[in-house]
Amino acid sequence: PCEGRLVRLRAREPEDEPLFFAWMNDSEVTEHIPARYPASHMFERDWLTSSAKPGYSVGGFAVEALADSRLIGSCALRATSPENRSANLGIMLGDRTRWDGGYGTDTMRVLCRFGFDMMNLHRIELDVYAGNARARRVSERIGFKTEGCLRQAHYKYGRYIDVITMGLLKGELE
Repeated sequence: PCEGRLVRLRAREPEDEPLFFAWMNDSEVTEHIPARYPASHMFERDWLTSSAKPGYSVGGFAVEALADSRLIGSCALRATSPENRSANLGIMLGDRTRWDGGYGTDTMRVLCRFGFDMMNLHRIELDVYAGNARARRVSERIGFKTEGCLRQAHYKYGRYIDVITMGLLKGELE
């Protein structure tokens, strides 16, 4: 259940750390995610160790391109409300050469399918910075609906940013 047309989701491994470190310190990669401080190698190693623990609360994956088995990003479902069978989706494609090639769409589709089929989720939600048109298009393409706007909810780059909340219910995945 962890493969799509372009990507495979797999466990994150310690040897992934150098790429995650590079991506999390690349301002183009982190422009549209909540990360705002430089990441150290120690922070990335700790994050990999803590996110590797299996369980219902977090389904976290490394994203590999099927064509060449190269690591291109990371994604996760955080079950913030297991009683409600609801989770929050996060995705980061760090390999900029894979942007605009369908990898983000495929990653989200595979991750949502995993959430519904393997985690028994009923609802998946995500937050998108209002200025991130690419992420909104990808989310809408696979069936997410805009549910609201958190006005000036994040502060980054010296200004407040609106955050769009989007949701996908089981059965709506396209």
